[in-house]
Amino acid sequence: MIALVLFLTCLFVAVAVGALAAWSDMKGLIIPNWHSGVIIASFFAAFALMQLLGHPGIFASIWSHLTAALIIFAITATLFGLKTIGAADSKLSTAYAFWAGVAGLPAFLFYMSVVGGLVGLGALALQKWQPVKNPAPGGWVARVQAGENKVPYGVAIAVGALASFVKLGYFDGAILTLLGHS
Repeated sequence: MIALVLFLTCLFVAVAVGALAAWSDMKGLIIPNWHSGVIIASFFAAFALMQLLGHPGIFASIWSHLTAALIIFAITATLFGLKTIGAADSKLSTAYAFWAGVAGLPAFLFYMSVVGGLVGLGALALQKWQPVKNPAPGGWVARVQAGENKVPYGVAIAVGALASFVKLGYFDGAILTLLGHS
């Protein structure tokens, strides 16, 4: 039972902090660094605890998780260098890549891309029709309606991470039952 509680605590911390990052990005196009740090720390805590409590099969090898983070960091750092994404987006997606591992990367990238595209289309619609009267000053909606080409990609990253968690089975009944019986 202790393994289940600890695993779910780490997992829900990662999900909740992702929601905070998405909200912060929507409010002001800022994702504080501590969000990425907490997500990384929650992964390493969950990984270590599952190893110590006799459930190493919950995660892939540490090398899979490190490789995934390195791949995502290399891609997003390049995109940051090309001025296509922000540094915080790079850090947040790299943090979630630790949780995804190599096996979770396809789902993470697919859903992140789809949601990112939808948010981008939303930004275009906001620019064209300006449907929000009196948006919060400094917020994403206000900035986009004023003509800036900005997308709060933290939303897409958080949704992509959650989709990869589901795909990896982190919420699967069999895994949760296994952890609950230890």
